[in-house]
Amino acid sequence: MLNVFSKIFGTRNDREVKQYRKRAQEITALESKYENLSDEELQSEFNKLKELVQKEEKSLNDVLNESFAITREASKRALNMRPYDVQLVGAMVLHDGRIAEMKTGEGKTLVGSLAVALNALAGKGVHVVTVNDYLASRDAAELTPLYNFLGFSVGAVVGGIRDDQERRAHYACDITYGTNNEFGFDYLRDNMNYDINEKVQREHNFVIVDEVDSILIDEARTPLIISGPTNHKSSDYLRANQIALQLEKGQLIEPKNSSEKPTTTGDFIVDEKNKSVMLTEQGHENAEKLFAVDNLYSIENAMLSHSLDQALKANYIFENDVDYVVKDNTVIIVDEFTGRLSEGRRFSEGLHQALEAKEGVSIQDESQTLADITFQNYFRMYNKLAGMTGTAQTEATEFAEIYKLDVVSIPTNVEIKRIDKNDLIYKSEREKFEAVCNKIKQLHEKGQPVLVGTASIEKSEKLHAILVSKKIPHTVLNAKQHEKEGKIIADAGQKGAVTIATNMAGRGVDIKLTKEILDLGGLAIIGTERHESRRIDNQLRGRAGRQGDVGESQFYLSLEDNLLRIFGSDKIKGIMERLGIEEGEHIESRMVTRAVENAQKKVEAMHFESRKHLLEYDDVANQQRKVIYSFRNDLLKPDYNIDSKLEENRLEYINNLLSNAHIIKGMPSEDFDLDYVKVKLEEELRFIVTLEDLKTDSFEDLEEKLATMIREVYNSKMSMAAPEQKSEIERILYLQILDKAWREHLYSMDTLKAGIGLRGYNQKDPLVEYKKESYNMFIELISNIKHEIIKILFTIQLQSNEDREKEQAAIAKMKEQMEESTEHITTNVAQEAVKNSDRKIARNEDCPCGSGLKYKHCCGKSGPKIGLAAGN
Repeated sequence: MLNVFSKIFGTRNDREVKQYRKRAQEITALESKYENLSDEELQSEFNKLKELVQKEEKSLNDVLNESFAITREASKRALNMRPYDVQLVGAMVLHDGRIAEMKTGEGKTLVGSLAVALNALAGKGVHVVTVNDYLASRDAAELTPLYNFLGFSVGAVVGGIRDDQERRAHYACDITYGTNNEFGFDYLRDNMNYDINEKVQREHNFVIVDEVDSILIDEARTPLIISGPTNHKSSDYLRANQIALQLEKGQLIEPKNSSEKPTTTGDFIVDEKNKSVMLTEQGHENAEKLFAVDNLYSIENAMLSHSLDQALKANYIFENDVDYVVKDNTVIIVDEFTGRLSEGRRFSEGLHQALEAKEGVSIQDESQTLADITFQNYFRMYNKLAGMTGTAQTEATEFAEIYKLDVVSIPTNVEIKRIDKNDLIYKSEREKFEAVCNKIKQLHEKGQPVLVGTASIEKSEKLHAILVSKKIPHTVLNAKQHEKEGKIIADAGQKGAVTIATNMAGRGVDIKLTKEILDLGGLAIIGTERHESRRIDNQLRGRAGRQGDVGESQFYLSLEDNLLRIFGSDKIKGIMERLGIEEGEHIESRMVTRAVENAQKKVEAMHFESRKHLLEYDDVANQQRKVIYSFRNDLLKPDYNIDSKLEENRLEYINNLLSNAHIIKGMPSEDFDLDYVKVKLEEELRFIVTLEDLKTDSFEDLEEKLATMIREVYNSKMSMAAPEQKSEIERILYLQILDKAWREHLYSMDTLKAGIGLRGYNQKDPLVEYKKESYNMFIELISNIKHEIIKILFTIQLQSNEDREKEQAAIAKMKEQMEESTEHITTNVAQEAVKNSDRKIARNEDCPCGSGLKYKHCCGKSGPKIGLAAGN
């Protein structure tokens, strides 16, 4: 019934395309008007549109017809290409924030330029994302004459650009091309900077994702992760360990009288229950003597105090063969729940290094997750997201659910003439490859070009070996070098060419055919097995038959292929045996082809649920990331009122202090536990007060008195610094505490996620439990950050006015140390180049990653890593 209804009234997609076509006709009606204008007059007309949009006198929708008509005319003049009406339809789909599904060879690059030019009128920047550096550079270069004609600047952010200033200039352009990895990592790095002027990106306004299925679905399984070393040197841990062993363990002596405060003995107190160690006043003094510093809590010595804390924990809380074992010169964690060794895992925040120093084994570089985000959440930050690809309908449900993106299938400009033959199924892989080679040989001798798709590099090498033995000339594409990839695919239409390519290779590059090749039957596509996703198979098929060209496609399968082996090979095997299929023979059946497609649908649904599940968890972290990054951005702004924020934090500190002392509104003043308040102020803020100082008649008076005292003491202390220096110290310390706490929180969230699935055994929904616990963890994180900044600002000691220059140098040094973790960041591609180098690289040689630096200063240097392997 549905099919009959669709044939009579058309599908929803047909009706939408019909509406777009009507508007395309209106745009075409304007063509004669603009054809008669000179270049200067045409540019002037476009500038008028720009002015109207930027003054908000007209919306982008209001000027769409004129913008598209002028861009089409400019394209004819600058590129010698006139966009077809169906390309106008595709561009309107993009402008509406949807996905335009257009077959290979329909000119998606030109389609994108129409939507890009329209949206660039607003002056807020437009990003175009492609799957590799080659396509980003190529598309930007090819379309620059058009964009320049229209008065727009064009940038291309690719991996070879190391200089931040240069990257910033590319992002400042009206239109910026680049890859998903470059955009995503630049966003993360921007949110690790300590100076707002060092950010390279600007706002996330409008983005068009080319090959949208590849980027938003295939690559969305892996999050972007930046991890790097902390600022600690191994010598710091060794020194801290030696000093920890020289300090004397003491104890907390509870007073006999409640009016007296507890006293301590020794240099530090161990709290085994809470697994913490606290230095006593005597311990502070002794540690300063042993470290040979004036103040252990000054800005420049902050790392020393941290190392000492971890060394004390390592020596007095963590036990060998209980919490960890030493094996093969390595400290390995013992899982506290299972008792098994957790090889590969490391304690964070320098504790693992402190244990290595304690045990006398080699100290490994400390690393941690500095920032992470999924592609799903990065691209959903844009005000408007659009995409284009040749294959999107099979994933339409996922695009709608995850990205709120509709898919609109655009009809081809010329009817497709490619012949898609039924699959051929053989008993064994050996028979299948033999048949494939025979077919290749037959087509090659005829002169008809062949593009062979394989599911893996392993299978492409197997086929390569057979073709070599049969002396059939061919090219193998392994997708490791993008420029070479584009050239090989472009040449795949030459007479007699045989090209083997793994899935996804050479996307975005047209295979153009001569008249002679078309007379021979056009490009022949041979698939050596079915992929788990129908979309990947459709991409391979779509290589042939562009713009009405003739061509053919066929898949060769065997019962040993993964998909058939897992789904229904026994049934097909039974059919083959009943039919008496002999060695080397095959069956060809539409029914079997449908069975394979049903198997693919099952696998696609399974992968979708998996990605959706991962995203549901990441969405929780993403809301928290937005809050942290937003506040971080505020701190970076020169006009941010940090005094007001610190006053707010001080009042919150006082409220928490009184709450913990069980002092509440309406309580008689004689019941106030002022001893607790006094001890906490001395312990946490090193702020000495007497009980007489704290006596008041009411809760409100006590609250006000504490606020006034703390404010006055703090202002008096900070008066030693010039106002601008005071703000800079507060700002940098706040950023440092925020970043450290956020990194610890990321680690805790990872740990929570790893074990939350077990809650399912207790009839609880793991996702609900994760949301609940991570929310509580986040509230605690915010509270801890506010508490920590008050404590740190009260415990640091500033230099006198005469030593301001020295203090400024210390601040600069601290800033430099914090920024160290974002230096020398290499991409997965660069790491692969180094990893795949088949010889030992000398330290003074140029690094094979292509950075232009010596190996010892680049990938040969211990530093941050990007990708899945980046972690503790």
